Amino acid sequence: MNEEYDVIVLGTGLTECILSGIMSVKGKKVLHMDRNSYYGGESASITPLEDLFKRFSLPGSPPESMGKGRDWNVDLIPKFLMANGQLVRMLLITQVTRYLDFKVIEGSFVYKKGSIYKVPSTETEALASSLMGLFEKRRFRKFLVFVANFDENDPKTLEGVDPKKTTMRDVYKKFDLGQDVVDFTGHALALYRTDDYLDQPCMDTINRIKLYSESLARYGKSPYLYPLYGLGELPQGFARLSAIYGGTYMLNKPIEDIIIENGKVVGVKSEGEIARCKQLICDPSYVTDRVNKVGQVIRVICIMSHPIKNTSDANSCQIIIPQNQVNRKHDIYVCMISYAHNVAAQGKYIAIVSTTVETSDPEKEIKPALDLLEPVEQKIVSISDQYAPTDLGSDSQVFISRSYDATTHFETTCDDIKDIYKRMTGTEFDFAEMERKKNDIFGDGADQ
Repeated sequence: MNEEYDVIVLGTGLTECILSGIMSVKGKKVLHMDRNSYYGGESASITPLEDLFKRFSLPGSPPESMGKGRDWNVDLIPKFLMANGQLVRMLLITQVTRYLDFKVIEGSFVYKKGSIYKVPSTETEALASSLMGLFEKRRFRKFLVFVANFDENDPKTLEGVDPKKTTMRDVYKKFDLGQDVVDFTGHALALYRTDDYLDQPCMDTINRIKLYSESLARYGKSPYLYPLYGLGELPQGFARLSAIYGGTYMLNKPIEDIIIENGKVVGVKSEGEIARCKQLICDPSYVTDRVNKVGQVIRVICIMSHPIKNTSDANSCQIIIPQNQVNRKHDIYVCMISYAHNVAAQGKYIAIVSTTVETSDPEKEIKPALDLLEPVEQKIVSISDQYAPTDLGSDSQVFISRSYDATTHFETTCDDIKDIYKRMTGTEFDFAEMERKKNDIFGDGADQ
């Protein structure tokens, strides 16, 4: 412990583990500690099932009908990976993929007037979808073709749209798309949580729809991937990466004090010893005086013995309930996985509902989602506060991650990682540079 490190990381949530891996690859000397005895922090997967019951203080032990407790790996924070998204790029470049196995999520659905429909995201699917009438389908198909061809550097593809000035609302108007189509395009394809994006320049939305289509093109059923044995495998994969590059890991380490001198972090005290450092990365729970509460997320873990109705018996899927459909400001998400992903006993399904809390009765807010899941054998409700750092770290060199939001993909988490990286190093996160660094160590470039 009594050593000097470049970076000390507190907490083994996914954000912290990825940054610890990246800093180790960059040649930094990293010490990574967690007060818990398990990896993952807020984003852990809990096994066996008995531990999940204890964690949420449920009375009694899991019923026998739920099978062996150790067959369960239940995520506390439900998220899927976009096949072509930033996290998959980070996994591929760092070769953390060698520690993980992924399965494609079988379908993505959207909620409209009380029913769910498969999200159409290709021209063929758009024409076959029962979500829209015939003329609407044609207009939507034209819109998809426009988005696929859109290239801000090629005026011929713009059709009079200015990527930096035209709002998305105006683009929808141009193609004469109705409210329901706008809802699922913005929320189920572009994956916005609210409608604020409508009055922003359209470029970001177009790029998001392209990411969705490109991710879908990779595997066909849906644009999402999920690791076997649960999301808890991700932080452990990046922890291994850090260890390969010389990072030191310590679980079960109580953190007694973060030592600040002249406004700047100089070390961390644990069990009477002090490890010194130049920079510190941590999650909000380690520095409650440097974060603000910015909201709450409700998540409900539902254990079931059946797939969700009207999903063609998919053993994994995502359902997005756009806020307009249920008179809210934020979308409601449902992530479902099952025994097929080695996270539940044979024949069992886990659906996790999440949304940003808007009222004093959060459980009532998610009723539309819970109604889709009936009957549910066991419901576990949790409400978490969300925190954002008040200290950006420029003087203190303390870099704090944001709490995980209600979205069911990792794009927002990756944005946070890139933001912290930029504040720590003063440069933008560069995928290509990571690629080169990795080749130096593994020698992948040597035989070319």
